[in-house]
Amino acid sequence: MRGFRSANIKITLLAAAFLFVAGTLFYSQFIVVELQSIVHQLLRDEKNIAQLYAKTIEHVANTESPGTDFSFFFDDIISTIDFPMIETDASDTVINAYRNISFDTLLSEQQQQAYLRNLVRSMDAANSSIKVAYQDSIVLSKIHYSESKMILELRLMITRLQQLPYIEIGLGAMFVLLAYIGFSYIKRNEQSNIWVGMSKETAHQLGTPLSSLMGWVELLKSQLQNEHDASLHPQALESIAEMENDLSRLQKVAERFSKIGSKPNLKKENIVTIIQQTISYFEKRIATSKRFGAGKQIAFEILTRGDTSVRINNELLGWVLENLVKNALDAIEAKEGKIIFEIVGKSKNVFIDVADTGKGIDAEHRRDIFRPGYSTKERGWGLGL
Repeated sequence: MRGFRSANIKITLLAAAFLFVAGTLFYSQFIVVELQSIVHQLLRDEKNIAQLYAKTIEHVANTESPGTDFSFFFDDIISTIDFPMIETDASDTVINAYRNISFDTLLSEQQQQAYLRNLVRSMDAANSSIKVAYQDSIVLSKIHYSESKMILELRLMITRLQQLPYIEIGLGAMFVLLAYIGFSYIKRNEQSNIWVGMSKETAHQLGTPLSSLMGWVELLKSQLQNEHDASLHPQALESIAEMENDLSRLQKVAERFSKIGSKPNLKKENIVTIIQQTISYFEKRIATSKRFGAGKQIAFEILTRGDTSVRINNELLGWVLENLVKNALDAIEAKEGKIIFEIVGKSKNVFIDVADTGKGIDAEHRRDIFRPGYSTKERGWGLGL
């Protein structure tokens, strides 16, 4: 039920995100279309003004009656021109006049002409020049023009509006990603705290019966020492000694669980000594343990290079090594096998490589083996590695 609810929430969130993205794209595209329509209208107006300017000059050139008043031309037409415009002769080489064009006043006359000619070429690439003719046959000059500052600003605004949805979507995706990472981190912390709490509670619960069992073992030992039949004592005492070893082991396990989540106390120790203790513990149990397959012959080998002493927590490192050996023993299915410890000391670090002759890990599982709770075995919590 929880999985179904979680799936529905995810689908709802994805649908809401899709609608938000689609709505943002649609609305921004609507504004872009409106602005493009305004730009096209302004371009048409500029072209009409440029043509009117050319026609007026043409009309002045073709008017033969003296004293004609052309003040409206200078007052009403030229004053409305707010876009760059250049008038050249018929061959586009001599600049007659220009308007709404600025350049460095320190330039020489020749440099100014070269600059204006470059502008003429760029203007003609964007808009066709308009001819001014005398009696419809002789080209007197040409009018070249380009877009006004307003149109350029509108084009820039359109470009930014077209980019805006993708920037918003990118920022939104980044926010969602950061939120997901944050919530995942919080969730992992909560799960870790649960494990820590369970571990400490387990250690606390184990403490009482272990202390009681140690007391019972001491009582048995004292009773056997008072018995008259001494022939039974060696075997019984040996069994009690093994029971003590196992109880001591259980106490050590309880102590390990109690230290989970706490800052470990580090001391400089030799790694080889801890590995030898781990090997010694398993050597006594491999031959008789049903878990590892009774009668197995497992050889242990320790290879060292460099200084193998380093600051560690004996209990916690021993726990790590035990888990590795258990995994190795589970993986060795043959009657004979080998587990190799290679210890290399470099600078202030010690590297431990553990290899075995077992079946190994399938390639499809290698990505998951360090994930808490993952296991390919029927028993165990999947917390070893």
